[in-house]
Amino acid sequence: MLISNHVTWLDIAILGGATGCAFVSKDEVRTTPLMGWLADQNHTLYIRRAQRSGALDQATAIADALRKPQPVTLFPEGTTGDGGTLLPFRSALLAAVAPPPPEVIVRPVAIDYGPARFIFGWAKGEPGKANALRILGHRGTTPVTVRLLDPIPPSADRKAVARATHDAIAAALAASNAARPNL
Repeated sequence: MLISNHVTWLDIAILGGATGCAFVSKDEVRTTPLMGWLADQNHTLYIRRAQRSGALDQATAIADALRKPQPVTLFPEGTTGDGGTLLPFRSALLAAVAPPPPEVIVRPVAIDYGPARFIFGWAKGEPGKANALRILGHRGTTPVTVRLLDPIPPSADRKAVARATHDAIAAALAASNAARPNL
């Protein structure tokens, strides 16, 4: 299982292309024109975030998906960020890997847009169309680094899994961004 930060909708294409993973996504994506169809092609696992009472069933569905040969990625921030801030991780769905099923490792992933992180970030409140037009209107190429970090030790505590993956991703991004100026 891959646990990743989430900056923009491009993360899905980038991480999916780099790892061949499936994703855990909010149920609303299923009915979004084009995006829903694309998500279905990659065996996306949909969850109903508004249904808090179903968190155990959702974690069980994720654990079942982990028994298949395709890696599964979860964005535990629960939303995209502004590119400069790693949001707190929601731990409820990490119950699927606390402890992980046999032969499943939990690996943090840091997606790093470098100095362009603020261009590609999708801040709270920005309309989807405006974000897409801004990103698609960006000229030139932008290097993006996907860092597959060391696996974290197994734990039966989902909050400990959330802290360990958050800390590993935060450290990787901080080290990378400290070496680069902001735009």
